[in-house]
Amino acid sequence: MLVRNDERLAGGNPTGSVDLFPRREPAPDRRRAWERRLHRNLGATDATVILCSVSAGAAVDVGFRGASLQDLWFLPILALVWLGLLAAIHSREPSCLGTGTAEYRRVANATGLAFGVIAFSILMVPTPGGRSALVAALAAGMPALLLSRWIWRHWLHRQRLAGSCSSRTLVVGHRDDVAYVIRTLDQGGENGFQVVGTTLFDDSGASISVGESTFPALGDSRSVARAAQRSGADTIMVASRPEGVPSFVRELSWELEGTAIELVLSNRVTDVVGPRLSLRPIDGLPLLHIGIPSYEGGHHLLKRGLDLLVAFCGVAVTALIAPIVALLVLAESRGPVFFAQQRVGRDGRTFTMYKFRTMVPDAEARLADLIAENEGAGPLFKMKSDPRVTRVGAVLRKFSIDEFPQFWNVLRGDMSVVGPRPPLPSEVTAYDGAVVRRLYVKPGITGPWQVSGRSDLSWNESVRLDLSYVENWSVMNDLQIMWRTARVMLGRQGAY
Repeated sequence: MLVRNDERLAGGNPTGSVDLFPRREPAPDRRRAWERRLHRNLGATDATVILCSVSAGAAVDVGFRGASLQDLWFLPILALVWLGLLAAIHSREPSCLGTGTAEYRRVANATGLAFGVIAFSILMVPTPGGRSALVAALAAGMPALLLSRWIWRHWLHRQRLAGSCSSRTLVVGHRDDVAYVIRTLDQGGENGFQVVGTTLFDDSGASISVGESTFPALGDSRSVARAAQRSGADTIMVASRPEGVPSFVRELSWELEGTAIELVLSNRVTDVVGPRLSLRPIDGLPLLHIGIPSYEGGHHLLKRGLDLLVAFCGVAVTALIAPIVALLVLAESRGPVFFAQQRVGRDGRTFTMYKFRTMVPDAEARLADLIAENEGAGPLFKMKSDPRVTRVGAVLRKFSIDEFPQFWNVLRGDMSVVGPRPPLPSEVTAYDGAVVRRLYVKPGITGPWQVSGRSDLSWNESVRLDLSYVENWSVMNDLQIMWRTARVMLGRQGAY
């Protein structure tokens, strides 16, 4: 016997729709359309890259070793396995596209597994040669795949900033929780969620203002599905549930069956992401596990290895440009080419950090006269038009060239390539509460603050980004920050 939703409502259903059967909505259909297009485009690009990489491997083995094509029987199998694994581990899943490092990790994992399987096959089946073809295909394929995914991600960001290829989102919950979610989502227009309305449990019928934007409040806790339909939403994000209705999420999911609307649960466990989170269901009870951060161990040795690799390259570049920078600095003002300053590193240890000098030689002595004009955040001193900065120094700062000598600090072990901003001793004395946790890891030449606004960030936002990095860093995230840093250096936003 079929029971109408309004009859279930009489029994305590909090969602309260009067529809009998699952129905199709235009908003989810629009979303599925652009997701399918993107999925097809990514698949075609992956196939093209893989075929080109495999062909390059064959060309290397045939051209330099004189192998016959029969000896390379494993390359077509490699292409099929590679493509199959990219699909099997959901590297083109919409939920991992556009933000975070999950997409890149899945591509890297699929690539490593595919080559591992084929390498094992070559060992099991006697094959003359073939290793050079496999190495060449890997060397060409992995970077090309990651680059192609980055290009598509950049395209997706542009589409989202223009208002398309985003999930039209209805945020549901109590006013404070809804405001928190909207404020977080608004920090990046490329995150894929476009808030089109809200449903407030504590004061339905009102609107809610977050920043300079106002969002309509539609319906109440008993009419969430209808509110999504009215607003044209294809995603419902639950920021909190009504008091006294523990089955709210489950029964809302029942009501959304057949609509293809996505149901997303937000939680206030702030700044905990990535591998520290895991879901473990026990007899229908979903348990969210949060791993305690560790600041020692093998993964930190891996980070140190990456630091050394990048730092050696950075020091080589610094040595090449140093004579030119030195001539420019000295031509404008007498004094040292390098600026040395005490900073605080991991566990509160002080070290000497080096930069190319960008200010007049007596800049520190003139600081007291400019304190009243401070435009920096919190204990930081910053001025967009600091009179102590030389003309050459302004150019060096805009492109972050002044920070290149810090690669020497990385080689010495005082700093990391990626990490929190290295604070001054005077800043550390003003730290209170959780801010001290920034000193649990080595400071970095670049970091989340560098790619998220630099000097334009507020003090609280800078602290939040640094603390989030300290507890949630990963090697893949470090690589992504390094890549984004190169773009920020060219954009020059927040550099002064």
